[in-house]
Amino acid sequence: MKAEVFISDDYQPAEDEPFMNDRQLEFFRRKLLEWRSDLLEDTRDTIEGMKDQTRNIPDVVDRASEETDRALELRTRDRQRKLVSKIDAALRRIDEGEFGYCEMTGEPISIKRLKARPIATMSLEAQERHERREKVHRDT
Repeated sequence: MKAEVFISDDYQPAEDEPFMNDRQLEFFRRKLLEWRSDLLEDTRDTIEGMKDQTRNIPDVVDRASEETDRALELRTRDRQRKLVSKIDAALRRIDEGEFGYCEMTGEPISIKRLKARPIATMSLEAQERHERREKVHRDT
């Protein structure tokens, strides 16, 4: 089992330090865990809110509006559920020593990209190539 790594709350990974050192990994682990916790809390709030809002609305327009709002909320929660799965996968990659490396090329993903999207699995260049290929196949 790995020893716990201590980093200050204001620590920010830099491009000029060794890539995916223990401090960087701990920084991204914390970032991912906090993001996951926020998403799960939002989900719990939504479930509680939906339980409280189950009521019979006599006006058809008001009922339709509430149903639309509820459907939108459920779609948002489904997206967040998928995001939680990606966060869990990123946490597994940290544990397995694969975090921060492009799954297509094996090259490091930039710290800047990982800070913006810590669930990224491809470098920016590989992601752009992937999206261009998808577009070509979709357009044909």
